[in-house]
Amino acid sequence: MAKTLTIKELTNAVGGGITPRMVRHYHQLGLLPQPKRSSSNYRLYTDKDVIRLQRIVALKQQGFQLNHIRQILEVEPETDMSAGFIAQLQQQYQSVMQQISQLRQTASALEGLLGRDRNCQIMQAEVLAQLKLLEVETKTGLSGLEKLWSGLDARVHAHPEAFQESLQHLLPDLSNRSEIEQDLISKLVLACGDVSLVSFVRLNQQAIASSRKTLTSGCQIVVDIPTVAAALDMTRLAHLNCHVEILIDNPHVTSATEAEKEFWQHQEWQDKLLQVSDGCIIVVGYAPSVLLSVCEAIQKQKIHPALVIGMPIGFSHAPAAKRQLMQLSVGAIAIEGTLGGGLLAATALNALVESLIEKPDCHCYLSC
Repeated sequence: MAKTLTIKELTNAVGGGITPRMVRHYHQLGLLPQPKRSSSNYRLYTDKDVIRLQRIVALKQQGFQLNHIRQILEVEPETDMSAGFIAQLQQQYQSVMQQISQLRQTASALEGLLGRDRNCQIMQAEVLAQLKLLEVETKTGLSGLEKLWSGLDARVHAHPEAFQESLQHLLPDLSNRSEIEQDLISKLVLACGDVSLVSFVRLNQQAIASSRKTLTSGCQIVVDIPTVAAALDMTRLAHLNCHVEILIDNPHVTSATEAEKEFWQHQEWQDKLLQVSDGCIIVVGYAPSVLLSVCEAIQKQKIHPALVIGMPIGFSHAPAAKRQLMQLSVGAIAIEGTLGGGLLAATALNALVESLIEKPDCHCYLSC
């Protein structure tokens, strides 16, 4: 007889925080088939159940909802990838995006309160007091809220915004990260205005040390398109004797779509990638295929960069390329998923450079 497991043994075999209660819930939802019972009426599971539960846990960790997981596990790709199934996934995607939009509105309202610097504290107290009043005087409705925010907005001209002070109230606890990492993450948030970006920033252990060592040695900086190069701190890089090289050196390429097409249509850019210097820094802000080619070249030991900043834009290739990057034994900084862009990629490098050269009121002296 094949070896069987009790429900406790099943959860121990799968791990991932799964509990017997969750297993029973999955039975009720039809995610797990009902198992055979022992003579004492105990549930008995097989290796097949272990594999299915592992798949459920993995899909759940990736963000799929339970009803989607059931559909994915039941579908036969060769026969069931029908328009109806795709339409169901699209409908669920739109529902998730609507929830994100609603949460984004909630976050914006909280940021409007918490993101106020010291000079705005009096206004913050006033807002809270008036919001409490609005809860009582419900007839004021949205018009009352609009007047409230308009009144506050009219008073922000009294002083410049203290960004770092505001971030202290909004950023999650980053005390487990180095000062350089904290500064880099803060700069990325300020570059896009989205605090949730913190959850998607990935740095491996050798990223900071590798970048500092190679930058101080006057390394080559390779960027995917001219737009990224335009956002770099050229003054500091020149002071460090770092030379910037544009991989797809076509001034007409300014978007991810154009960069992707250009890279695949012209072999010269793919050949140029294989000629980068050992110990260079590669910065990819637009074309996911460039980052995929970088990862492949590193795996085959055709190139040996000290650091790769991988933040291309895309919905399928970009997330895949970033996952591959973070698995390599090379210094790497990435933004997980579809988020990214040339400005963020350049901001990451600029933050590393600035950690080596402090900026006074004016840093024109660096050109001396």
